[in-house]
Amino acid sequence: MAQTILKQWGSKLAIAGAIVLYLLPLLGMDFSTYMTLTIAGLAMGMMLFLVASGLSIIFGLMDVINFAHGVCFAYGAYVAFSVFKYLNAWVTADSVFLNFGIFFIAIVAAFIVVAVVGMVVERVLVRRVYGSHLFQILITFGGMVVLTELIRIIWGPNDEVMPKPVSFAGNWNIFDIIILKYPIYAIALGLIVYAVIQLILKKTKVGKIVRAGVENPEMVQAMGHNIFLIFTGVFAVGAGLAAVGGLTMAIFNLQVYPDMGGAYLIFAFIIVIIGGLGSVTGSLVGALIVGLSYNYVAYLLPSLAVGVNILIMVIILLIKPTGLFAAGK
Repeated sequence: MAQTILKQWGSKLAIAGAIVLYLLPLLGMDFSTYMTLTIAGLAMGMMLFLVASGLSIIFGLMDVINFAHGVCFAYGAYVAFSVFKYLNAWVTADSVFLNFGIFFIAIVAAFIVVAVVGMVVERVLVRRVYGSHLFQILITFGGMVVLTELIRIIWGPNDEVMPKPVSFAGNWNIFDIIILKYPIYAIALGLIVYAVIQLILKKTKVGKIVRAGVENPEMVQAMGHNIFLIFTGVFAVGAGLAAVGGLTMAIFNLQVYPDMGGAYLIFAFIIVIIGGLGSVTGSLVGALIVGLSYNYVAYLLPSLAVGVNILIMVIILLIKPTGLFAAGK
């Protein structure tokens, strides 16, 4: 009886439990601090969603464990860094139009450049090891090391300060609650990307093929679709999404460094496991859980900030081993 209830209501129980847990910090802090942490957590969650959604689709559709995904995150940050440095006059201009213009240009540039990198990784490395998780781990880990070293060669080994457009700095004071501007923009960007992904997956022919590929790639191949071409496209889009996540996180943290992808790759895998393979909605919910948990615990017990998300992952897997959402939902 208990197992049946967990199977039927596991996702709802887990989400309800998370909501209760996220209200508990109110008992130990004032409301203003709580709201500041909540907004920062939502923003972090949205930025992690951009990384995890691509990883989830790649893992769910292609059954590929891609350790090079974190490097795509770093490349996106560095491409945006180069765009901001080249068009620094737009970054420092006291103009909302120019500031959002350079932000949009950086997003497009990062997405395109890193999507091409993703295509190369898939064609040169991953295509050789489909069906073998062990070789996927080894070859993508090696690719991660090589691509990270290329960052040091192209941009240098030292940490760099990431410029922030003037309009993205500062805050709003609403009823004595300090709300930073940039996290709100990051939340809005994450919601827009989520809506676009859902629109493509559910309303277009390509999206339906991708969703079918998550469920049964052999059937998609049998119907005459080039599954390898689809794999390359999905890999490119997944890498591009990671790049946008790296860009937004670099602006949030005001820094870029060669190894930045490694730390966030861990979060991405946790999110994918929590949300469920191949589920964009699962990636969104999982990312928000991770972002909020990290911020609350980092404020109350900093040493446990990463560990609490691993604990949440274990608890959710005990409740629902496939993750919160089924693939493709």
